[in-house]
Amino acid sequence: MTHNKTIVEVIHTRKTLEGAGVRLHRGFANAEVPKFDPFLLFDDFSGEDPDDYIKGFPWHPHRGIETITYMLHGEVRHHDSAGHSGEIRGGDVQWMTAGSGIMHEEMPQGIHGIQGFQLWLNLPQKSKMTDPKYRDVLKKDIPSTAVGKSATVKVIAGELGNIIGPVKDVKAEPIYLDVQIKPHGEFKFEIPFDYNTFCFVISGAIGTSDDEKVSYGKDNIVLFSRTGSQLSLKSGVNGAHILLMSGRPLNEPISWYGPIVMNSRAEIETAYNELQTGEFIKKN
Repeated sequence: MTHNKTIVEVIHTRKTLEGAGVRLHRGFANAEVPKFDPFLLFDDFSGEDPDDYIKGFPWHPHRGIETITYMLHGEVRHHDSAGHSGEIRGGDVQWMTAGSGIMHEEMPQGIHGIQGFQLWLNLPQKSKMTDPKYRDVLKKDIPSTAVGKSATVKVIAGELGNIIGPVKDVKAEPIYLDVQIKPHGEFKFEIPFDYNTFCFVISGAIGTSDDEKVSYGKDNIVLFSRTGSQLSLKSGVNGAHILLMSGRPLNEPISWYGPIVMNSRAEIETAYNELQTGEFIKKN
């Protein structure tokens, strides 16, 4: 018998400042560890007023994690210590593996508003010091498919039926879907039993198929139970647009300070000492 995942917590995003003064909405971060394991942080840095985002995220380090930037509208320019540079435009994804260490900057562009999201994914202990790399995924390379009569899904990572997302070979085996559900529609999806799963509501409202009401609207993070192998969601009168993320928990100790996430305090201290001595970036 198939058992549905249930809602265990709903978190409304909170306003915060990051980078050089970007006003964003944070869904979760270190205060919520480990309930979202292997995910560490989710930010919605969308904005209509350039003053909210134009100062961007200047030069800063990362180690021990992967950062996933997904743009729906607008553009972010990036540059890093390995000499990579480019633009992430509407519909594109940048999946960066910081690994042993990278310095980079991300600078939103334009005066007509942006809509973008960043997710941090933890690396397992054995992969914390892997070589940094980028996976730049263009909008045209992200497959889209209909699910039933009510939902359209873009598959960024993971599998949906016979559709496989372009981002593969990630240690935590994550699923990342962009899901649009028609008004009073339904979306059903099979997820491994012990995965941590959550969604972010971009617009509209959702509930599970077992709920009497569709109660969870824009700017909510909805966390589902690990138990159950099927996610069954329904939308309200205005439909719903959500980002759905699921991953295999690493179940490892976490030591986190700023943009660096390792397994022990000693490793954090080593990272910051290396930043001071110029040894942070490892040579291949």
